[in-house]
Amino acid sequence: MPQDNKLSDKRILVIGLGRFGSSLALELVHHGWEVLGVDSSPRVVQIFGESLTHTVIADSTDDEALRQIGAAQFSRAVVAIGTHLEESILTTSQLVDLGVKDIWAKATSRRHGRILEQVGAHHVVLPEHDMGERVAHLVSGRMLDYVELEEGFSLIKTKAPQTLIGRSLRETKVRQRFGITVVSVKRVGASFTYATEETVLHKGDVIVVAGRTKDVERFAESS
Repeated sequence: MPQDNKLSDKRILVIGLGRFGSSLALELVHHGWEVLGVDSSPRVVQIFGESLTHTVIADSTDDEALRQIGAAQFSRAVVAIGTHLEESILTTSQLVDLGVKDIWAKATSRRHGRILEQVGAHHVVLPEHDMGERVAHLVSGRMLDYVELEEGFSLIKTKAPQTLIGRSLRETKVRQRFGITVVSVKRVGASFTYATEETVLHKGDVIVVAGRTKDVERFAESS
């Protein structure tokens, strides 16, 4: 299969079929991806043998084993090994050496993540940390949802505060006051739509706000 157009290549290598890796792999299959799942445990591979496109038992720290399963033919790979740091780092390094162009790696700590980046991972995911941070934001304030797009910049979903009700966003000067942008608004019983400076918020509206994390937090706390 040609590898020139990465976006059209819906094949992916998922190494490590624990809770994170198997959940990711099954979701990708659900969305039409061809997934090769790899794990060193015969029992785990047997469990997912019928659910994933292909599965194989292999030691991903062994470069020859990765060559034999055709890892170099994939443009995308996920290293979902979390508990064994040495295996995670060695596997990522092997994929880099094989020329895999888009490597996602799971990390269990920021230190682990930095090492994965240093050996060549293109994207590092900290699922436990990210979920813990997200839930902390949700339980500690008025946010209905919270997503950190990158360090220091976030999106939040919250109910429109009383101070903004009945006036256009231009009149409220919310951007000047808080340094944030109201991106979209959802009326009661309706779907989300884009917000403009002329948008007037009503009681019960749900809004999506973007900005620096400290600014969106300050805005949510003021609601």
